[in-house]
Amino acid sequence: MTARVRALAGSSIVHVLFAFLAMGGWAVFANRLHPMPQRVIAGVVQGVLSACLTLFLKSVVEALSKRFSGFTVLWAPPLIACLGSTGMLVTIHALSGTPEILKTIAVPLLVSTSYAAIYNYAISGGRR
Repeated sequence: MTARVRALAGSSIVHVLFAFLAMGGWAVFANRLHPMPQRVIAGVVQGVLSACLTLFLKSVVEALSKRFSGFTVLWAPPLIACLGSTGMLVTIHALSGTPEILKTIAVPLLVSTSYAAIYNYAISGGRR
């Protein structure tokens, strides 16, 4: 059973589905005081964005970490990834009419930025 759980934990599909459900669910909750279909649209939009971010964040951090050296390699790639994610999330939620943009993106942005920082440290720790 452990090998099966390990295989699921390593599956990109599982990560993408989890991101869609968890962060899309958060967006529905963050917009719960607004009428339908606004909260559901916010959930679907955030779910799709989180799924896409999950797919691409790892490769973006890897590419960025190769461009920096010294102490800069520890903070620049996650900061750039965070700023890019923020810009994309705010823009797409504004275009889709999400009522509570800041509440909607707060948790997904915290999770993705934390992941980017931890992953970046893990892959660049030896190159300081």
